[in-house]
Amino acid sequence: MKKKNKKIQNNNKEKDLGKRYAGLVIGAFCIASAFNLFLLPNDLVFGGVSGLSIIVKEFFPIDPSIFILIVSLFLLVISFLVLGVEQTKGSIIGSILFPIFVNLTANISNYVPLDTSNLFLSAIFGGMVYGFGAGLVFRSGFTTGGTDIINQIISKYCHVSMGNAMLMSDGLIVVSGVFFFGVTKLMYALIVVYIIGLMTDKVLLGISNSKAFYIITKEDEKVKNYVLNELHHSVTIFDVKGGYTKEKDQVLLCVVPTNEYYRLKEGIQEIDQDSFFVVCDAYEVFGGE
Repeated sequence: MKKKNKKIQNNNKEKDLGKRYAGLVIGAFCIASAFNLFLLPNDLVFGGVSGLSIIVKEFFPIDPSIFILIVSLFLLVISFLVLGVEQTKGSIIGSILFPIFVNLTANISNYVPLDTSNLFLSAIFGGMVYGFGAGLVFRSGFTTGGTDIINQIISKYCHVSMGNAMLMSDGLIVVSGVFFFGVTKLMYALIVVYIIGLMTDKVLLGISNSKAFYIITKEDEKVKNYVLNELHHSVTIFDVKGGYTKEKDQVLLCVVPTNEYYRLKEGIQEIDQDSFFVVCDAYEVFGGE
């Protein structure tokens, strides 16, 4: 029996590993395709080593894929020395695979007949495809290296969050693009950065189909009955204490489908206009009835 369970566990691990590598390969291909199809031809400096390669190609006759590979390998060495082996392992394959795909997709515009001269459309679709690919890579537990390594180093030694580290490194690259391509290109590049972040989060977290309500009201019973009897959803009640008033109170927690958000919101306000509630996206909901 133990051997059978162990065999099942090994098979599951192999399947998970296969999915992870598939996500890495597809994600890296999407990122490289977006780079060559939408971003590079329009000089949209969106941050990262890829964005830096767009600036470099204006002054030196070096292929972007070669530049990305050289810088990525250099940063891998720095990562080994500064961050250690464990934190570097997830970046090794992506750091090599991504520039290879950049080289392989260099002529993708010859096979995908799109008019990418419209900067606005290029920024939107470039950001969407790039963000989708980045989300797949991150969800698989890998990175494409590059400035991700710099961000980890800044975060570790400057004691700042990864978000602030990204603003410092990638933000500097994005802003530097204004000196080479003008303010207009910078504005479109900012659209790209925003959409990449948005799409990456959507792929990582998924689309929220539910809303979680945290409700504080003097009409606990009425709100509870409304949720149970009118909306036919469950309610969890837990005791809390005010941080300022020190008074004990109760918080009602309930999760409802997004399409019933307004019904619950309006129902709470109709029962108690002085109620206080917080609504959050619930990306994954398991169990319950």
